[in-house]
Amino acid sequence: MIRLQAVRQEGRDLLWNINQKYLYEMTRYYDDPMDENGNFHYGHFEEYFTDPDRKAFFIYNDGCMVGFAMINPYSYIGHAHDYTLAEFTVFPAYRGRHLARDAARLILSTYAGRWEIKYNEKNTAAKALWTGVTMPFGPAVHHMNDEETVLEFQVRAEG
Repeated sequence: MIRLQAVRQEGRDLLWNINQKYLYEMTRYYDDPMDENGNFHYGHFEEYFTDPDRKAFFIYNDGCMVGFAMINPYSYIGHAHDYTLAEFTVFPAYRGRHLARDAARLILSTYAGRWEIKYNEKNTAAKALWTGVTMPFGPAVHHMNDEETVLEFQVRAEG
């Protein structure tokens, strides 16, 4: 069963390490260079531990960490909203089991409000995931450029 665990200060180094692996994986879609220490720049990383509007989660399935997610309230397209999915991944060894779909649905059901999710058009797996997960919400589709698309939608609180 999928569950989210908020990342606290003591999990900072672990999140940094797995985020670096994720950023490396994203170089398939973005031309982001490494620094002199072999790390990829992530400008707002420390703010996930100081800004109460930023949230980071480890994603677990039956007690095993399978990914992570990071959300914040900062818009890619300049619209007023509650949440942006800044980063999201399920580690490659756990893909193809619907864990990403289940984790995404859990995040959205936990945080009702206006959302933005951005993906790269070349990342066909991400495009399929996000268009499928957001379809029930009737997202507005915003093409930022030839490669990046933002889905904007409203998740209503259950109850």
